[in-house]
Amino acid sequence: MAKFPNSPGKEALIQLTPALHTLVAGTTLARVYYSRSSYSQSWNQFRYYGPLNSRWDHHLPDAAGRPKNQGRGIYYAARDAKTCLAEVFQATRRIDRIFQAPWLVVFVTMAPVVLLDLTGDFATRMGASMAIHSGHRGRARGWARDLYEAFQEAQGILYAASMHGGAPAVALNERALRTPLFPAHPLFHRGLADDVLVDPLKHAAHDLGYALR
Repeated sequence: MAKFPNSPGKEALIQLTPALHTLVAGTTLARVYYSRSSYSQSWNQFRYYGPLNSRWDHHLPDAAGRPKNQGRGIYYAARDAKTCLAEVFQATRRIDRIFQAPWLVVFVTMAPVVLLDLTGDFATRMGASMAIHSGHRGRARGWARDLYEAFQEAQGILYAASMHGGAPAVALNERALRTPLFPAHPLFHRGLADDVLVDPLKHAAHDLGYALR
């Protein structure tokens, strides 16, 4: 099994030269988000409550280990919609168009974003492996917190989506908002329940081996 230990800590990581990747302004990103849930958001809103069960949440829990509202924010996206669907619905392997009113948004970034690149050999150099993209999520969140503190120039993480063949995906932190990131209007923005998405969702579900509700 590929090596995936706990993070060695901020002080050890800070000694390394990070692998950085810049998403240039004008990069197209996609996101699937829930518009009706306990943590519902708008298409251009970071989540400042955490950590939840998501892999790259860099939030600090409270004294009892529970999630809380704080200044650390996270925003998950990918270069294509199918990757978003694979990641968001991986637990049930069913694209549910209704529950919690999921929406798909596609937009173009307005500013460059510097990302810590974990898709190459830096994942090994820092003491982990590519297993960080698919291994224990709680352990990955420990890495995310330490990486966030060690590499303060990074505005997020570029990672390999384990549910879609390692396709590129991003977990942006609140530093990405230092300059305006989002356009006034996205390229595409529809609820998954919209009839216009039925056929594309059928194709995506078939490709992924997921069910479609």
